[in-house]
Amino acid sequence: MGLTARLKRDWRFLRGLFRTLGRVRSIAPNSPNLICDDLEAAVDAWRERRAITFEGRTISYGELDAMANRYAHWAQEHGVHKGDVVALFAPNRLDYLAIWYGLSKVGVATALINNNLTGAQLSHCLNISNAAHAIVDDETAPALETVRAELKRTWTVWTLGKAAAGQHDLAKALLNCSFLRPDRGTRADLTGRSTALYIFTSGTTGLPKAARITHMRAQLYMRGFAGATGAGPQDRVYVVLPMYHATGGLCGMGAALLNGGSVVLRARFSATHFWSDVGDEGCTMAVYIGELCRYLVNQPPREEETRHKLRLAFGNGLRPEVWETFQTRFRIPDILEFYGSTEGNVSLFNFDGKAGAIGRIPPYLQSRFNTRLVRFDVETEAPVRGADGRCQPTAVGEVGECVGQIANGDVRSEYSGYVDKAASEKKVLHDVFAAGDAWFATGDLMRQDAEGYFYFVDRVGDTFRWKGENVSTSEVAEQLAMLPGIKEATVYGVRVGDLDGRAGMASLVVGPDFDIAALAAQADAVMPGYQRPLFVRLQPEIEITGTFKYRKMDLVEQGFDPAKVRQPLYFKDPDKGYVKITKGVFDKIMSGTVRV
Repeated sequence: MGLTARLKRDWRFLRGLFRTLGRVRSIAPNSPNLICDDLEAAVDAWRERRAITFEGRTISYGELDAMANRYAHWAQEHGVHKGDVVALFAPNRLDYLAIWYGLSKVGVATALINNNLTGAQLSHCLNISNAAHAIVDDETAPALETVRAELKRTWTVWTLGKAAAGQHDLAKALLNCSFLRPDRGTRADLTGRSTALYIFTSGTTGLPKAARITHMRAQLYMRGFAGATGAGPQDRVYVVLPMYHATGGLCGMGAALLNGGSVVLRARFSATHFWSDVGDEGCTMAVYIGELCRYLVNQPPREEETRHKLRLAFGNGLRPEVWETFQTRFRIPDILEFYGSTEGNVSLFNFDGKAGAIGRIPPYLQSRFNTRLVRFDVETEAPVRGADGRCQPTAVGEVGECVGQIANGDVRSEYSGYVDKAASEKKVLHDVFAAGDAWFATGDLMRQDAEGYFYFVDRVGDTFRWKGENVSTSEVAEQLAMLPGIKEATVYGVRVGDLDGRAGMASLVVGPDFDIAALAAQADAVMPGYQRPLFVRLQPEIEITGTFKYRKMDLVEQGFDPAKVRQPLYFKDPDKGYVKITKGVFDKIMSGTVRV
């Protein structure tokens, strides 16, 4: 790269960094200024401006605040006290932000429950939330009623829809509540370390865990993206991601509402209507999750996909094989990719837009950040430690686990963890580089190049060992997704009898031009032998979470057993290429009579 290009990238990085730091610098653990104070300040500055548009209705900042105040007074009038928790179990809606914003004004925390959950996962989340009140609507009320018997405490259920037996009419109760702000003294003894929200992990590998979001952490999300995006009063942010998760519910909202801009909120993502919606609403920014971008790229071309005013798309998980097509086809001037986890203390931003990178820390600024990569053993699933017992930093280009130093008192490095203290402690590494230090283990494998760019490689547990080599499921999925006829690919390791390690298996969503007979030669051409999937499963769609993450847990459990899988299954025969797995073929593989 030439000097001019390097200087341009450094300038963009530093501009984004200073914008972000400028907005978060005043956040402090012991400050009495809470996230609701930030939002009230925005209301006071832009009371008459439009704030949120949803399903044809638009409310101003002042109306948003009035909604929130009614929820605050409702809590006070119905025995919900400071320090209590209310569970919000609803899809995206106009007053979603107003609900938790209002409750935070009187010191009540809100547990944001994934509105897609049912059964055991739903009862688990409700139980660990420690709430005794739940807010539901017509869509979610039936699911909650089916798990009432599994709930560990007596619940008061308030519905924003038609109240059934055993439910209370929240919409009616709100009519009698004041729209004026509650007394600020109600929350006077709360600080940045007090809990504002509980946000749940997506449960891709088990039951969800509740991450505790303090006021200062919510401020980091909202203020951070208000700065990182360079948004202003003229911006409209398109949000189709679920409000129960931080990317849409905090990052997207903060970028707009802490800058005097507005949000165009939708109930859910629609690939068919995405571009017409963005264009019709005059949106200038959009929030994404990587798989959302993949769905859009897989859509047939339509005229409206370039008739928009988008200047920036920001989000996380945009994979390298999709990035450039997404940006060039849809004519998006800038992409801001970031990395972070709901519960963790590591944040990375790719301010200068290098395709495929999830963030950057230039070598000359490394000492100012709490983020490092350490060598990792994928078989023991633990960091490699030297003779002195300390972890070992990776070399340039070497894959390692990303860790973040925990420094209490530094708002950007604090780790608030989960409600479950044992689960929180499992994520902490001790004596990493020095006696007594503590680092948050992200569970993500990455590599960093000489310029400081970070690249996501895989999740710990997804990377597996086969034929003496480490196989990154993400890297293999990227290669497969670029082959003819493959729309989506997810890759995972499966056990094969008593063989050491795990063999690669790919679950594919394919188009009409896909040819299973040609796949073996195509895979051979782009991948070394140990990476090529030994097994293939074809599916009409791959199950995802509400935040567009693949649920591999069930795929791994079902494996390549035709007794458990109804969709077509194939085995890569060393002589014939991919052949269909019948019960007879399965038995031969498991008995070792077929060469693997």
